[in-house]
Amino acid sequence: MSSSTHKPASFSFSYSLGGTPPAAAAVPTPGPNLHNAPTQIDAGDRMVDVLMSMRSPRIVLFGNLLSAEECQALIETAQPRMQRSETIATAAGGHSYEINPQRTSDGTKFKREETPLVARIEAHIARLVQWPQAHAEGLQIMYYRPGAEYKPHYDYFDPALPGTSTLTRNGGQRVASLVMYLQHSATGGGTTFPDIQLEVAPRQGSAVFFSYERPHPSTRTLHAGAPVISGDKWIATKWFREREYSAT
Repeated sequence: MSSSTHKPASFSFSYSLGGTPPAAAAVPTPGPNLHNAPTQIDAGDRMVDVLMSMRSPRIVLFGNLLSAEECQALIETAQPRMQRSETIATAAGGHSYEINPQRTSDGTKFKREETPLVARIEAHIARLVQWPQAHAEGLQIMYYRPGAEYKPHYDYFDPALPGTSTLTRNGGQRVASLVMYLQHSATGGGTTFPDIQLEVAPRQGSAVFFSYERPHPSTRTLHAGAPVISGDKWIATKWFREREYSAT
């Protein structure tokens, strides 16, 4: 099977179904404190609901992570900046951007702490998943119109591709993802995990978190954005790195 690499949106990366590399050693990952099975977690400026948690793979569904006002403000700030989603084509020593046929959406990215709203959201996310803000990429905002989707892919960088060492030089591998739902479509548009037959409905203000301790399919973090059937779908995604990531 041939390898291919996909970028969730402009200026960010992921990789799709490809050859299976040898499993690397596990590394520490972000994650909420779920000791004693709490129904809520203190995220600093709010209590976030824990709606569902799974240990293997590690997936946690949060409720009330964002308010309706925060969701709308992110959408309004992002709208003038939206571009067609791209993919990253890697080669030894570098990479380039191309239109991504696997993800038929529009997107943009905020720098870390670019606005007071973004800074506030990033602060409570860092507390929620117990991971430094500096060890994460900036918020990525995505818009899916009816018919748009993102086919099954992994968010970590494919170790088998020659350009991956360039991508991981700054911050190391991705080790976790958080997908926040800003506006849910009338039908369709769920986040699916094909390996475990799970689908998360895109409900406004909620979010799905999942971590991957190694860049390998054994983590069972293959996921997809199901096609939007009607209405609009807006999401914000946060990717977490092993080490401090210098956003550019």
